[in-house]
Amino acid sequence: MRMPAPEAAALAQRDELIAEFRALLGRDAVIADQSGLEVYENDGLTAYAQKPMVAVLPATTDEVAGVLKICARRGIRVVPRGAGTSLSGGALPLADGVLLGLGRFNRILDVDVANRCAVVQPGVPNLAITTAVAAHGLYYAPDPSSQIACSIGGNVAENAGGVHCLKYGVTTNNILGLEIVLIDGTVVRLGGRHMDAGGYDLMGVLTGSEGLLGVVTEVTVRLLPRPETVRALLMGFPQVADAGACVAEIIGAGIVPAGLEMMDRDAIHAAEAFCDAGYPLDVEALLIAELDGPGPEVEALIARVAAIARAAGATSLRESRDEAERQRFWAGRKAAFPAVGRISPDYYCMDGTIPR
Repeated sequence: MRMPAPEAAALAQRDELIAEFRALLGRDAVIADQSGLEVYENDGLTAYAQKPMVAVLPATTDEVAGVLKICARRGIRVVPRGAGTSLSGGALPLADGVLLGLGRFNRILDVDVANRCAVVQPGVPNLAITTAVAAHGLYYAPDPSSQIACSIGGNVAENAGGVHCLKYGVTTNNILGLEIVLIDGTVVRLGGRHMDAGGYDLMGVLTGSEGLLGVVTEVTVRLLPRPETVRALLMGFPQVADAGACVAEIIGAGIVPAGLEMMDRDAIHAAEAFCDAGYPLDVEALLIAELDGPGPEVEALIARVAAIARAAGATSLRESRDEAERQRFWAGRKAAFPAVGRISPDYYCMDGTIPR
C-alpha cells in the first residue's frame, strides 16, 4: 500500500509544533527523535509502517484538548492511539501528522457496584476492568482476543466484540457514557451512569468511529453479574459445512449461547501447537459453544446442544469439566491469531460470520 505523500506545509511547522507541545505537556511527553517514533510506526497490522511527524503523550483531558487546539489552529492532522493492538490499521500514523497516544490514561476512576458500572480512562486494558470488579461478582462482557492488552478506548474506537458478543453484544451495547474531545478541543460528555441521561444519544455514532469524530478520554462501562454456572462444549466435525449447519440449528432451536465460535483445520492445528488447548486434531472444523445461567438450565442446554451437534454429524464432543478447562478451551481460540503469526509474520485477519 502506498502511503499518502506528506504535505510540505505541515512538515515545515514541525519544530514550532514540537516547541508548543513541550510548553504544554513537558519535554518527556513529546517524542520527536526517530528511534523513539519507531514504537508508533504501526499497530497490530504490521504489514504497513510509517513514523509520525511527532508523538505526544498527554495525561489529562485538558492536555488532550490543548493538543487538538494547537493542531486545529495549524491545520495538522491527528491520529489517536490506544494500545496499538488493532488489526485494521486504525492507529497507523501519518508522516505529516501527530500521533496522540493515550497510554497515560490508565486509571480506573470509580467502581459503582450498586449501579453495576465503572468509570475508566481509555488506556485501561480491557481485562483489567474485569479483574478490578471480580471480587464483587461482576465482569465486563466484551472480551476481544487481545483483551489482556487492548485498551478500552481502542475498544470504543473499533466497537470491539469478542467471543461472548453473540449473547451480550459488542462495545456499543456495554457502555453507558463517554467523555470525548472534538477536533477543535471542545470537551463533550455523552450519556452517563443513569439510564435517561440528558442530551442526544450519540454514543452509537462515536462508538466504532475509529477516532475520526473525537478522542475518547473517559468511558463509563456497564458491568454484569457473573453467571451462576458456565460450561463450554467442544464439537468436532468432518466438514466445515457441517459445523456451519450446526450453528444454524442451534440458533433455530431458540438457544442463544454466551459464545459460539468456529475454527477450521488450519486454525485448530496452529492453536493446538501454540498453547495445547486440548483440541481434537482429526476433525476439519471445531465449534466451541458456551452456555451460562442457573445450573439446571445450563445442564439442560448442554444436553440439547450436544444432541443437535450429533444430528449435524459431530464426530467428537467434549464438555469442560471445570473452570480451568473452560478457560483452556477459549485460550486456544483466543490464541489463534498469534498462533498463525508463528507460521507467517504478516497476514490479513478476516472476521467471518456464519449466517443464521
